[in-house]
Amino acid sequence: MLDITSILMTVAPELWLALAGLIGVLLGAIFGERFNSLSFKFGALALFAAAALAALHFGGGEAFGGLVRTNTFVNFAKVITFVLAGVALIISEGFLKRHETIRYEYSLLIIFASLGMGIILSAADLMTLYMGIETLSLSSYVLAAFHRDSARSSEAGLKYFVLGALASGMLLYGASLVYGFTGTTSFAGIAEAGVTTGALFGMVLMIVGLAFKISAAPMHVWTPDVYEGAPTPVVAFFASAPKMASTVVFANVLFTVFGSAIDQWQIIVSIIAGLSMIIGSVGALVQTNIKRLLGYSSIANVGYALVAVAAGQEFGAAALLTFSTIYAVTSLGLFAAVLAMRRRGGMVEGISELGGLARNKPVLAVTLSVLIFSIAGLPPFGGFFGKFEVLRAGLEAGLVPLAILVVISSVISLGYYLKLIKIMWFDEPTERFERVDMSVMGTVVLCSVVAGVVFMVFISELGTGGWATFAAAGLLR
Repeated sequence: MLDITSILMTVAPELWLALAGLIGVLLGAIFGERFNSLSFKFGALALFAAAALAALHFGGGEAFGGLVRTNTFVNFAKVITFVLAGVALIISEGFLKRHETIRYEYSLLIIFASLGMGIILSAADLMTLYMGIETLSLSSYVLAAFHRDSARSSEAGLKYFVLGALASGMLLYGASLVYGFTGTTSFAGIAEAGVTTGALFGMVLMIVGLAFKISAAPMHVWTPDVYEGAPTPVVAFFASAPKMASTVVFANVLFTVFGSAIDQWQIIVSIIAGLSMIIGSVGALVQTNIKRLLGYSSIANVGYALVAVAAGQEFGAAALLTFSTIYAVTSLGLFAAVLAMRRRGGMVEGISELGGLARNKPVLAVTLSVLIFSIAGLPPFGGFFGKFEVLRAGLEAGLVPLAILVVISSVISLGYYLKLIKIMWFDEPTERFERVDMSVMGTVVLCSVVAGVVFMVFISELGTGGWATFAAAGLLR
């Protein structure tokens, strides 16, 4: 018989999101366009409720014969992920209304993408992991191409789909090799069987497939194009919730499934981390489009996160949660700021179009500056403490070359972050800004306060010795 208590302890948020998604489909079929605007409130409430359920069952559990298993490590990521997805959905409504593309399907796609994130975080079996990745990926492909009358959006969706299908194929082939050489698809079973030479090949292919999902170099080629072409609220979602979930899943798989082979995968992850930091930082220097610049910035930040992964479970798990949380919140705020800015010709996307922002929209300029300083890792803002945790994890694990690359990459990144500050505060305005969307502006202010003040004051509660350390300890149980 099914143990209902264990199921609810383990996957209550995912069951709720699946139910909410199906209810949304039914309401959309009944009410049609009348459900369009209401669907955003419905979806956001569903996602916040899912975050509450994850927090309520924070200790986790195991269900469905070991196919799913949760602990404090993944539930910490679930809470942050679902909250970010809900906020990303709220700030999308105004943009879609202005572009006359508001449809209830958008909210449902966010819900089902979040369901996929919940499944991969709960996965304790290769089959469950793949099912969750495909649920997230298929929803993401459609979201990237949601503005179907835009050639750029259609191109972004097509590129994401084609390259994503290739990455999914590599992940599935790697999983099949691991199964073939260990005789099981269970995470615990694979860990007990040990990693043979054949299974190592499968592990490498799985790392490649998962690296695509987090846009790590050299599997990053889709990121700048998709970030530039996809609708801005979709990119805000991509850069926050799925990034947080996928990075934690990447670490969870390596820590729990291939923990005994850390000497082998640590080298691979270190190379990927180093390439991501350098390619992301250098690539962003020559960008003139804000969304492409933030796309390359995300690649560099994934590199920082992978330093924590390469450091291993003992040194890197808590650092990963701390850094990823701060980065995801800051990144959502940055894209919300892009959403809040408009000129007569449409959305502000060119870097030069930020000229005169401090004079015309001083509150927005200040909050955007705080977010930029935070993501650049400048003290005393929250991003500095996130990078410090990653740097400390790398040094404690003996990864001195990676720690040096973190510093070098951070210095390079100041070139484009400070360029944005200079344009906002000192350049002449090119054209008058239109009225700011206050619902989005509230998100920008909130994220900047969190990234610049709350994380700074309460970093001890989040970082080493705080919630992140407590959550990371769940991997040992």
